[in-house]
Amino acid sequence: MTSRTLVTYPEPPLPSAVGLGTAGLIYGCDYNPEQWGPATWSEDVALMREAGINLVAINIFGWSHVEPRDGEFFFDDLDTVIELLQSNGIGVNLGTGTSSPPPWLSTRHPEILPQVADGTTRWPGGRQAWCPSSPVFRDRALRLVEATVQRYGSHPAVKLWHVSNELGCHNALCYCDVSAAAFRRWLQARYATIEGLNEAWGTAFWSQRYSDWDEILPPRATLSFLNPTQNIDFSRFSSDELLSYYQAEAAVLREHSTIPVTTNFMVTAHIRTQDYWQWAPKMDLIANDHYLDNRLDVPHRELSFSADATRGLASGQPWLLMEHSTSAVNWQPLNRAKTPGEMMRNSLTHVARGADGVCFFQWRASVQGTEKYHSAVLPHAGVDSRVWRESVELGALMGRLGEVAGSTVHADVAIVFSWEAWWAADFEAHPSSELRYLDQVQQLYEALWSMGVTADIVKPGAALDGYRLVVVPSLYLVSDEDAAVITDFVAGGGHAVISFFSGIVDADDRVRAGGYPGAFREVLGVRSEEFYPLGTDETVSLSDGSTGSLWSELLHLTGAEAWVTYADGPLAGVPAITRNAHGRGVGWYLATAVDPAALIGLLATITAEAGVVPIGTVAPGAEVVRRRSQERDYIFVLNHTDQPIHHEFRGFDLVTQESVDGFASVAPGGVHIIRQDRKTS
Repeated sequence: MTSRTLVTYPEPPLPSAVGLGTAGLIYGCDYNPEQWGPATWSEDVALMREAGINLVAINIFGWSHVEPRDGEFFFDDLDTVIELLQSNGIGVNLGTGTSSPPPWLSTRHPEILPQVADGTTRWPGGRQAWCPSSPVFRDRALRLVEATVQRYGSHPAVKLWHVSNELGCHNALCYCDVSAAAFRRWLQARYATIEGLNEAWGTAFWSQRYSDWDEILPPRATLSFLNPTQNIDFSRFSSDELLSYYQAEAAVLREHSTIPVTTNFMVTAHIRTQDYWQWAPKMDLIANDHYLDNRLDVPHRELSFSADATRGLASGQPWLLMEHSTSAVNWQPLNRAKTPGEMMRNSLTHVARGADGVCFFQWRASVQGTEKYHSAVLPHAGVDSRVWRESVELGALMGRLGEVAGSTVHADVAIVFSWEAWWAADFEAHPSSELRYLDQVQQLYEALWSMGVTADIVKPGAALDGYRLVVVPSLYLVSDEDAAVITDFVAGGGHAVISFFSGIVDADDRVRAGGYPGAFREVLGVRSEEFYPLGTDETVSLSDGSTGSLWSELLHLTGAEAWVTYADGPLAGVPAITRNAHGRGVGWYLATAVDPAALIGLLATITAEAGVVPIGTVAPGAEVVRRRSQERDYIFVLNHTDQPIHHEFRGFDLVTQESVDGFASVAPGGVHIIRQDRKTS
């Protein structure tokens, strides 16, 4: 700690549900005081109190400010800001400041800069211009972390350590010589012998056999297709390398401090480079960043998926939304402002699905730099603005929702989701470049969402005890052991829905011979001999009057019954959807992408048979989720439409502060949060 005497103030009230303090929900923001002068700091903190902010992330990009020259540390401004926040009862989420190196470091040591697949260097001027394998970068970064934690490691204002920022957002894959050497070390640890690697990578193909470790390179740009297993292993290595970096920072923090340590994940539709199933056990608290992606057809459904996936990473326990936006972002082709009420609705969707706090990037809108058109709690327009008024309104509501903290979401349905399968399924030289793994996951997820069925997102191989139905979308790559968990689940009485392009290859991307869907032939009672992918504008008629798209295959029954068949095309009369009794359970196979309405109808049949009961009747466009504490239920009803919707949940609405006895109306774009005492409801 500094030699200066710090004034002691009462500790800020923060939630115990995520391990940070007393009971309640977190309402927070990311603050960059280095962009403003001391006079603005006092004004900002006063306004933070008005907005109900109780946790502020600082020093996220502070390296060049805290260490302006090599080995010279300047903490005075950070001291002042931390003391100012503490004196106002606001806790600190303290960044280690290492997310982007200062100019002096890359100037003195250009070898830390990352290279992309074609061998060209990516230069400073943006952010994250560093190679995850660079020993020079790691040495300087850990020196900064140690100086920071020695100063603030027992400071009463600091409630959470924030390692770096969005690790891997830009620099997850580095192809430089330093990374190549680290990749070879990782491969030696994985395979032990060069013969083992050759077997796993199938290097008999195209004369790729290696005789020495030094011959191996990252999958740099080639004249033709890459070796797919090499590509998958490089993705695994790259995720592990960044995780190793996180753990190095965390080790320094834990040596000098008992404050919880985390970093902000990016569970989104457009970033896939980290296998967060491997990362999650290393976090003291699971935190996620999510920004509404208006490039998607229905952005708020992807938001729900992200929240459910983050809850899965937290093993069902409460988690923290570290960043989202009050309105527009700055990095999409068209950066749409949020409509009135949308920011509150987005925020409460995360809370509904298990978050015990929501935070924004950022507090005050920047007036310079790349993110100057990114929205903020305090926008360019100041306090006389809709965004500010809605932020204050949300802060007040988050304060009233304190009793929700620590409650959890329970689901009867699990969706198996795999970052490794995502990498492998989307690589080149496959039957169809139109098949994208995440699209298939989200189509099945969104059908359940539309039915009001909440689903947990689980990793391959996760225990499925307690679930009635498991959904397996296009799980192209899966190990024998993880596939067996699903087979055993069905044999023991569970129900499963498995969609096309599942079980095809093992962990080494080796095709399972004998017919598709490989690892799941037994549980599904089918065998497919050939894929018949469909073009972008092609569809196939099905015998129940619905249509299929994207995919079809020449399927044979080996015990299953044909539920629906192809009605036209080259596979007319061939099964397209099958049902198989396996042990005490049932396995369903979807051999084509069923149109949305028919998929909802099919899943309604399957969930009913499995004993899955939706929370309640769902109007089109409404989202209904239940959180449960020891004594109470909290029913979140979110209206994503421009028309009123109705529900019949009874209880007390924490939003309107009124009792609800039967039929109630939720305003367009509005939210109800109905508290129910399970003893009387």
